[in-house]
Parts: sequence; structure tokens; C-alpha cells
Amino acid sequence: MQEHNAQHSRPLEVSRVTVTDAFWHTEQELVRTAVIPFQWDALNDNVPGAAPSYCMHNFKAAARQNASKAAQGKAFVPPAYTFRGFEALPEDPAHPDPDAFYGFVFQDSDFSKWIEAVGYSLAQHPDPELEATADAAIDIVCNAQLDNGYLDTYYILNGMDRAFTNLKDHHELYCLGHLVEGAVAYYQGTGKDKLLRAACRFADYVDSVFGRDEGKLRGYPGHEIAEMALVRLYETTGERRYLDLARYFVTERGRSPLYFEAEDRRRAELDGTAVEPNTNLPKPYAYYQAHEPVVEQSEAVGHAVRAAYFYSGVADVARLTGDSDLLAACDRLWRNIVDRKLYITGGIGGTHIGESFSFDYDLPNDTAYSETCAAIALAFFARRMLQIRPVAEYADVMELALYNTVLAGMAMDGKSFFYVNPLEVDPTACHRDERKFHVKSVRQKWFGCACCPPNIARIVESIQQYATTVSDDSSTLYIHLYMGGEATVELGGRDVTLVMDANLPWQGNGRAVVRITDGADSPDEADTSVSATLAFRLPAWAGGEAAADAIRVEGAAGSRLSREVRDGYLYLTGEWRDGDTVTFDFPMPVRMLAANPNVREDAGKVAFMRGPVTYCAEGIDNGAALHLLHVDAAAVAADPDAVRIERTGFHAGAEGLDERGTGEVESVERDIVRLTVPGWRESGDVRSVTGGPLYAAWHPAERESASITLIPYFAWANRGETEMTVWLRV
Repeated sequence: MQEHNAQHSRPLEVSRVTVTDAFWHTEQELVRTAVIPFQWDALNDNVPGAAPSYCMHNFKAAARQNASKAAQGKAFVPPAYTFRGFEALPEDPAHPDPDAFYGFVFQDSDFSKWIEAVGYSLAQHPDPELEATADAAIDIVCNAQLDNGYLDTYYILNGMDRAFTNLKDHHELYCLGHLVEGAVAYYQGTGKDKLLRAACRFADYVDSVFGRDEGKLRGYPGHEIAEMALVRLYETTGERRYLDLARYFVTERGRSPLYFEAEDRRRAELDGTAVEPNTNLPKPYAYYQAHEPVVEQSEAVGHAVRAAYFYSGVADVARLTGDSDLLAACDRLWRNIVDRKLYITGGIGGTHIGESFSFDYDLPNDTAYSETCAAIALAFFARRMLQIRPVAEYADVMELALYNTVLAGMAMDGKSFFYVNPLEVDPTACHRDERKFHVKSVRQKWFGCACCPPNIARIVESIQQYATTVSDDSSTLYIHLYMGGEATVELGGRDVTLVMDANLPWQGNGRAVVRITDGADSPDEADTSVSATLAFRLPAWAGGEAAADAIRVEGAAGSRLSREVRDGYLYLTGEWRDGDTVTFDFPMPVRMLAANPNVREDAGKVAFMRGPVTYCAEGIDNGAALHLLHVDAAAVAADPDAVRIERTGFHAGAEGLDERGTGEVESVERDIVRLTVPGWRESGDVRSVTGGPLYAAWHPAERESASITLIPYFAWANRGETEMTVWLRV
């Protein structure tokens, strides 16, 4: 295997970065004040009308079982495994058995994602009460851990005699991954290592069980995330065995003979049942990305979240081991996603069947899956590709996912969520067409399978980690996302803080001020300078590399710095002094975009973007029957100023549709940019022709002039149930 010679970079620890950006500060405040407390209530089954989680119930039950075992000693009889379904629910929901496991097999991960968001939040906003709650929860979780380090309540409570016998579907290693991510975040945010030590013990036990040594299992996770989590554990602790285990999971997956196939056979023998052949397409076990070794894969297939988590882990291992074959696989899979399987909203996963990628160019709008978690996973993958090679496209895609599908997953009041993020919605079809039952026309309060809300919480609370990275040799600070805040880093041997003011996503301007924070008070001018590079991304929405002139260095600093444009970044290299200022003013034109002709669903349609934000039309602004609206594309193409850009206040608020408050949004005012596009509507109210002929002789459509109002995609469904579409006819 050849070594690759990329300029690697790493994200800054959350504690070294702060967010002051008005846009993202609002999102983080929502998570801190609404989502984190709400999710804690959900973990403890204290949300009226919401599906119970049973998460903390299970940890408490496992802790009691451990205490009973300690008290009884050899007299303790462990439970024998009993399969009670992928989701186990109590016969009497009002009186669940306090010692039984309930919920999905992966229910432990709800806690881990919550504690991860808490760790990020506490790093920026110390909160003694929240920290005390988290510490008490950690005590419960650690008390559930077995003496050998194993920590998964599904098997602890249901019977350890079948642990690690259904890696394909039962998520033990997925739960390990989320536990590690949460433990590291909490350690970095608070300095407390109790949960981190528990995560290390679980990882050590897994390392003793899996591998290529004689007597070990040659298995790997069914639902990936452990791969990138173990890399993070390695980078936090310095223990090489965690990186080696991650590399094993990455490189063993898909090898022949297929482990999942052998596992299915062994389990069928234990259960006394017939083996059911796996029928995934394009090959058996493709749903799990386990159909062939990753170094042979060139198409993103299967469950979209699993896939992007896996590719993130592959990228991490490639970066740290220099494995060029793994990096080449990442490049191929990235190209397949971005060139053939990516929604204009930054979503991935075109079909609800398996929550999966569909075939190339199959990107349906009204039946899209585009899971919130999948967009988050894509952002993970993009950031890791940026760490390998600072290429602007990775940041462009990361930004697209973050500002659109990720944010669309949460209402503006932070109290309801989308699992699925369609690009076209007809509420009647959502309620009456079972092919679209997975598509919701309003956000839901919670989910029994609650992966998306806490995933939103953890990525929003750690958004600062996506804005900047620093090269491994500490010579270059990369600016990937333009958001207000401060990033403190060792650069060129000095402690340097970059203070950023930015007005995205509504305006493309701002400035970055260099502060050299060690020696800055010295009378010696040399103490306030450093030789280093600041590399600023040139966004594709601003023209890419053609936008380099939008970045200027103020005053005499310009003569001390060289300028080089490379791979979509402007590199400013030379002597930086305390107070040096870089200003930027990126153009932010409205872009009217068409899809590749192979995307059949979007033929003859256009969509609109401005900056990183994708826009959509809602019935609330444009009336019913959005499919009868047409954009005057010729007028927009001839004169882009034909689209009116208006900075305005957006009032969110909606009443619930049922007694559970589904679709309810509390009154919220947000600053947005609204677009008004010239167009026309086919005249006649479609409801007025009910009872008329189903088919009739063709005649040219009668037109009525119309001004089409577009709002940011992330803002849709915040004003009640209504139609929505991203793509408009021309």
C-alpha cells in the first residue's frame, strides 16, 4: 500500500472554539434550552403523548441486576436469552416491569447522544444544574456495566448467553460507538473521566473479543459508527489498540466468506429455524455495506446513515494510517454520492425501502427519505475528507447539509422534529397514500426510534468543530465555514486566536481579526507576530476560486503576506501580527438551478439557492396546488434582478393537529431572506372542476401572472400544515 502525502488537519477541541454567530447562536440556544431538557424528559419517559424511550429505565434495571448479583454471589442466576422482538414493549404500558428491557435493541444510544450534546453545551455554557443531572445519569449508566466491561442493557437484561451472536441487527457495537462519542465529548467539556473510563473498558472488552487472532470473532458492526468513534478514542487517549481495532473493523468488513452470512447460519441452527437468504441489492448484505471489501466498492449503497458513518470511519483510518487504498475508496464513494445521489438540500437516501440510497440519479421528491441523521452523517464524512485534503468541495457539501436538511429536522421552537425530509409535500397524500406514510407534513414531538432529535442536538452544539481545522504541523489554520466566533489554536509555535464576525447565511460579508494571545502585552513587536498561513475557503455559491478577490487584507499586512489559490482555498502566508484584519464580501447571487437530465423527477423544473441556503415554496404563501405554478425562467435568466431579495422577519407558530400537539410550533420570530420569483399559474381553481371530465382535449394552459414566494427550506412546516415544493416547473 502506498502512503498518501496529504496535508492533514484536525478539528479544534470544542473548548478552544466559541460561537457568537447570531444564526448559529440561536440554534445552539434552542438546543440548550429546549432540546436537551426535552430529551432528558424523553429518556425518562416524562413527555406526555410521546412514545416512551425506556432508556434510563433499562440502565436502572441493569444496575439493580448488577447489585443483586453482587449481593447473591454464586447464588445469582443470570437471565437466559429470550428474544422479544426488535422493539420490546410492555404488555401493560401503564405498569412496565421495572426489571425488564423495553424499547429498541439500540435504546442505550439515546443516552449516549444526549450526554454528547450535554458535553458540548457545558464546554461553552457551564451549567451546574445540568452538569449535576448528567453526573447522576452517568453514575446510573456506569453501575449497569458488567465486570468484564460489557455495557449493553439489551443483552445484560435479556441474557448474555447470546451476546455478539447477532452483530448484523442487534447494535451492540453501534451502542459502543455512541457511548465512546458521548464519553469523549463529556470529558472534553467538563474534564470528568468516569464515563470515559467506562467507555474504554467496553472498548477493551470488544478488542479482546474481535480480530484476526486465533479464537477471536471475525465480525464487525451491523450498524456502523464504532469505526470513527474508536479513532476518536485513540486520539483522546493515545492508546494505539483503539485505532488498530477501528482499522480491523474497516478492512474486515465484506471479506469472503461473509461474516454476516455465517452468523445468520449459526443463529438459525441455535434457533432451530431455516436460513433465510439475504436478498439485498446489488449484492447480499449490501444494506449493511458488507457485500464486498470497501476497497472494492465504488457505489454508495444500502442504509444511508450506516453508509455515511462507515465512510467517515474509513476516512479517519485512511488519514491516520496512510492507507492509500482506503483513501481511494473514499474518493470513489464521495464522487458517487455527490455526482449522482445527493439532493439539492444536502440530503441523502432516496428511498424509504431500507432507508437507503437508491440507484444513480433516482432522487424522488415526494417519496424521498433523506433522513435527518443521514445529512448529519454526510457532514461527518465531509469534515473527515477535509481533514485529509483541504478541498473546498468537501466544505461546500458539508455547509449544504448543515444549513438545509440538518436544520429542517428541527422546528424553530426546538420542540418537534422531522425524521424524513421530503422535497415535495401534499398533506392529503401523506395522510391517505400508504406509499408516503413515511413522509410527514408536520414535525413530530418525538419518535420511539429517536435517533434524529439527539443527533441534531449533538451536531448543532458542536458546530464550531466544523468551522475550522488546523494542520497537523500547526502551520495552517483553515477556515471552512464563515460563522461568527473565536478559534484559539497553536499556530507557528504561538497561541493565536482568530476572531470572526460574519453575517451568513443572509449576507456574504464579514471580517477576521488575528489576536496573538501569548506575549501580546510585550513591548517587543516580535512577541506579537507569527509566521503562519490562514487558508480561507472560496465558496462555490460565490463563484469558487473566482471569488478570491472578495477577500482582502487590510493595511500594511497585505505586503507581508503572499496569496495563493489552491483547491478552492485562498492561502495567505507570511508574518501575521496582532490586530491584522482580513475582510471578505462574497457575492451572494440568487442561483436558478436545474438537475442533471438523468434525474427524471426534476426534468423541466428549477430550484433556487442563495448562498448556502436552498429555497422552497409553501402553500401558505402561494395558495393551493403548487404544481400549477410555473417560474418565468427566461425572465430570470435574462435578468437575475428579476428575483426580489427581501430581508424580513419570519413568524413561526402553529396549533397542534391533534390532542398530542402534533405539528404545534410555539410563536417564534426569526430573521430570514425571502425570495420573490416572477412566474405564472395555470388559471382556474382545481377544486372548482371536481366532477368535470377526467380527461379532455388538450389546449394551451391559460395563464395568470404570479409572484412566487420562496422561503428557506429549513423554515418550512413552521406555520402549520400546508403544501411544499423545492422544485418548480418552468
